[in-house]
Amino acid sequence: MTERSPRPWRRRLGRLVTGHGGPDARFGARLLAGTALTALAAVPFSLALVLVESHWAPLHRLDQGVAERLHRSALDHPGWVRVLDFLTHVAWGPATMRILVAGVVVWLLWRRAYRLAAWAAVTATAGGLVGLLVKNVVERARPHLPDPVSHAPGFSFPSGHSMTAVTSCAVLLLVLLPLVPRAWRPVPWVLAAVAVLGVGYTRVALGVHWVSDVVGGWLLGVAVVTATVLAFEAWRGDVGRPRTTPAEGLEPEITTEDPEPAGRSGSR
Repeated sequence: MTERSPRPWRRRLGRLVTGHGGPDARFGARLLAGTALTALAAVPFSLALVLVESHWAPLHRLDQGVAERLHRSALDHPGWVRVLDFLTHVAWGPATMRILVAGVVVWLLWRRAYRLAAWAAVTATAGGLVGLLVKNVVERARPHLPDPVSHAPGFSFPSGHSMTAVTSCAVLLLVLLPLVPRAWRPVPWVLAAVAVLGVGYTRVALGVHWVSDVVGGWLLGVAVVTATVLAFEAWRGDVGRPRTTPAEGLEPEITTEDPEPAGRSGSR
């Protein structure tokens, strides 16, 4: 009995999975992988949103308990409140983060790394717009504490400060890491982690956000960065450049005289 040859759709699927079906198949594989990874990155935020919207009792107790403990500490230490105000509004504030990102975008344009500049600008802008949209859809009230030590306008979930810290630190890291000697690259990662965790702490300690707001901001920021990074990686694949890792930065070629291949296309 002769063995049947695979059906055409099975052959096409096999070429798509293995990457041997030409540029179209490779692009399709990247598209499917990018969609899957973006969806996977959005799952934790979606879960957090469901728990917030459903008023899940354990999450409510956590939010309320942490807010009350940190509020009592803030009332007892007015000097610490001033430090928190400086950190949340100046050192790690959204305005500071956006100025840093804008400076990087201008520098990339001067280096003629136009696509990387577009990626940085789109990531920062998309993060702000998506966060604002979700805030106005969810319409969660901010904490109401006796004798508040700070105030903030607008709705509470997700934390815009926390989300901006994630997207901005991701842009700064993924653009500038290739310029840092390998032995020193853990330092910017540590600084970014301190900024992201620190700004989240200040928002809860000042009584303007719940813990779940901060976590939601972090998770949504990660989802936005994941989506834009995958789009940039797809472009790198289209022009024949190899995949990168977060440890290398998004475009290691930024250190060369030709950071971006102009008018060149191809496949690996």
